[in-house]
Amino acid sequence: MTKSAFLFPGQGAQAVGMVGSLADRLPAVRNLFDQANQILGYDLLALCRKGPAEKLDSTLYSQPALFVCSLAALTGLQESAPELVSSCTATAGLSLGEYTALVFADAIDFEAGLRLVQLRGQAMQEAADEVPSGMVSVLGLDQQQTSAVCALALKEGLVNGADSNEILQIANLLCPGNIVVSGHLTACRRVGPLAEQAGAMRAIPLTVAGAFHTPLMQPAVRKLATALSHVTINSPRIPVVSNVDARPHEEPEKIRALLVQQLVSPVQWESSMRWLIDDLGIRQCYEIGPGRVLRGLLKRIARKLPCESIAA
Repeated sequence: MTKSAFLFPGQGAQAVGMVGSLADRLPAVRNLFDQANQILGYDLLALCRKGPAEKLDSTLYSQPALFVCSLAALTGLQESAPELVSSCTATAGLSLGEYTALVFADAIDFEAGLRLVQLRGQAMQEAADEVPSGMVSVLGLDQQQTSAVCALALKEGLVNGADSNEILQIANLLCPGNIVVSGHLTACRRVGPLAEQAGAMRAIPLTVAGAFHTPLMQPAVRKLATALSHVTINSPRIPVVSNVDARPHEEPEKIRALLVQQLVSPVQWESSMRWLIDDLGIRQCYEIGPGRVLRGLLKRIARKLPCESIAA
């Protein structure tokens, strides 16, 4: 039997119109959103369907929305192709998507997962509000070149009187030639010209609340750690690849610690996919949830590996 992996998207994949008619057609999906509405205290389904986009794109709302919409897509797949779901060999999720993957793998239950995701979004938004910060996608450079550009941007800042504690570092290692850097907004603004001088094709500022996956998220770490300490985590029934070290873990306490560490650590997505392919022998992937971001990244990592999108 072909080994398959389910991949769950992270923040940035959201779009007004998510879910579409799925909640109308499937009572199980409608029930999922009814539960979510009670937990969150607002009409998540209406927000996903009608927006406004500005609200849906905010960290506070996009993270619960993507979490529930991805599980809605999974519920739809369970209805149409249960054998596909039951035969899944492993799973992974990009940043926020790791929580969805853990719920799919029965490591965390739906209610606990949604409450964690809601708190995570709030904590990350609050941390971002404390200091102007951002993220920039650098296209066309490798990891070493990108790290050198970050160092140069920080050095240039010091020469021009920037704070010596300014942060700029790699936040997402997505696929060959697609690396996201994150840090203080002043440093992010210097990255573009320096990256292009180093040979980058483009440097694109991302529309995000702040410097995710850097030490600037440290205020969120304390809040998430406290919340996680009260959540029951079970050993996953299938491997769930961690964003932090690109490896699966069975021990609940290790999973708990890595979820906290994930907030301030680079997302090792390319290495995660290579572990699934090279070490576990995955030969088919499914992107479960809104968008086709992960499918596109996978084409850059393993061009011939099939990846089907199961949209919400």
